[in-house]
Amino acid sequence: MTQAKYPAIRLKPKANARAIRHGSPWVYDNELVLDRRTKSLQAGTLAVLEDEGRTAMGLVAVNPGSRIVGRMLDRDPEAEIDQSWIEARLSAALDHRTRLYSAPFYRLVHAEGDRLPGVVIDRFGDVAVLQPNAAWADARKEMIADALQRVTGVSTVILNGTSRARGLEGLPEVLEVLRGAAPEGPIPVPMNGATYMADLMGGQKTGLYFDQRPNHALAARLAQGARVLDVFSHVGGFSLAMLAGGAASALAVDGSAPALELAVQGADASGVAERFATRKGDAFDTLAALAEEGEVFDVVICDPPAFAPSRKTLDPGLRAYERIARLAAPLVAEGGYLGLCSCSHAAGLDAFRAASTRGIGKAGRAGQLIHTGFAGPDHPLLPQLAETGYLKALFYRL
Repeated sequence: MTQAKYPAIRLKPKANARAIRHGSPWVYDNELVLDRRTKSLQAGTLAVLEDEGRTAMGLVAVNPGSRIVGRMLDRDPEAEIDQSWIEARLSAALDHRTRLYSAPFYRLVHAEGDRLPGVVIDRFGDVAVLQPNAAWADARKEMIADALQRVTGVSTVILNGTSRARGLEGLPEVLEVLRGAAPEGPIPVPMNGATYMADLMGGQKTGLYFDQRPNHALAARLAQGARVLDVFSHVGGFSLAMLAGGAASALAVDGSAPALELAVQGADASGVAERFATRKGDAFDTLAALAEEGEVFDVVICDPPAFAPSRKTLDPGLRAYERIARLAAPLVAEGGYLGLCSCSHAAGLDAFRAASTRGIGKAGRAGQLIHTGFAGPDHPLLPQLAETGYLKALFYRL
């Protein structure tokens, strides 16, 4: 009797096998028969997922210590997850991005959206930043780095293992160079006519947020000749795009001095430094202070971090989004524009829109909702997984 290629894990009789067959990529701990054998599997082990009748459904990566015990890698239960398999997934992802962008600055891999569960890769020209946020990928980081170089030709691969998702997988925080050499200083990134400075070794997440690119572009069109306020600006995401699009002036507000310094460098590189100013401080306090100072802007953008990163934080998160809208709305000139963003996947579009609209109303303002934006097409959404479509951007005319 030949030994099976992979161990098997099995769904409980009441688990939703149909959803998995129809493309749902995650198998939760309460859906599986977690016997002693399954619990003893090492994090990152590959296993065949079976339904209650022991029919194979596909090949999954297993982590018994995570709430997401199984992540679907391949519908073929006999698939070989080797470098060639990874290269094929990377090549498909690269083909999509090269059709979209003329320069190699984009999200190359968006986890489940690109059929590489838990894997995020952002590309900055000749440098790729890898986030292996699932145990199977972390165990194969060297293989992924080799595949990245082979498919894209990048010389440097940086592993940024500092995300919240890694903690949920039981993985340690780590930041290291897997291939090549660490960049000497920030990397200039051209986007929407501006130049951003990305700190790949010390900045937030992978160094820059590519997801807001289309929303930056819309804001730039709205801001021609305008005085703009960019709150939670990070390295100047919205403000630099609006200045490049013809805004008269921009004030960037953030709590991080290093992020604002990178924004200043970006403004200088973009040739808009004389129209750009920064203000370090807590966003809520700064919005209130600006109102007391009688400041008014033609365009105000608020792009905060995730206030509701999980279901447990949903209610306080929605209250925070409402408060941001209430504080920001009075700063918008009559007929001006207010952009409110959320990157909280736990806060769905309807709930976020209701909280934002409620905040605007509590500020005594009325607004037309003129546009609802999402992440760019280099962040493909897997329809069966809401988490891949986390970003929402609401643009109001007040």
